[in-house]
Amino acid sequence: MGKTIGLLGAILSCVSGSVATQAGQSVTLAWHPNATPDTMGYAVYSGSQSGNYSSRLDVGTNTTATISGLKEGQTNYFVVTAYNSARVESIPSSEVAYLVPGMLRLIGTSQSGATLKFPVAPGHWYDVQASTDLKSWASIGQTAVAATNSWVNFQDTNSGSFPRRYYRLVMH
Repeated sequence: MGKTIGLLGAILSCVSGSVATQAGQSVTLAWHPNATPDTMGYAVYSGSQSGNYSSRLDVGTNTTATISGLKEGQTNYFVVTAYNSARVESIPSSEVAYLVPGMLRLIGTSQSGATLKFPVAPGHWYDVQASTDLKSWASIGQTAVAATNSWVNFQDTNSGSFPRRYYRLVMH
């Protein structure tokens, strides 16, 4: 039986997220290489519940991995392990959570207007647009560049002025 290896300096981080056509979205993860000389490769584990990983992806000696097919509005959790020539894996890295952007929810209307809620990805800013006919769109607000992966609320104070109002979100 091979010896257990440590995952030294493995700091898993989300590098970027992107939209893929019809197949969901993806996120790119990166980590520092393991300093242990018997490291032969890495495995990325993912799941939709913290600490419960339903998928394993062997990425060989790569120190980045792109995970695709992610669902908008869902939080995904990731860890990485290193393995040696006997395929003995290290303890997992610290967990990283990634909230997939791309979903726009209308969470309520009131006299002060319609409230929209959507997830944002770090390094991106968002343009909230509205239309009354689904043909012409106007920007009604923008977010700042997101520093973290989180949910944002947006208030459309003019929504009551229109008999119908449609919304879309453009990520930059």
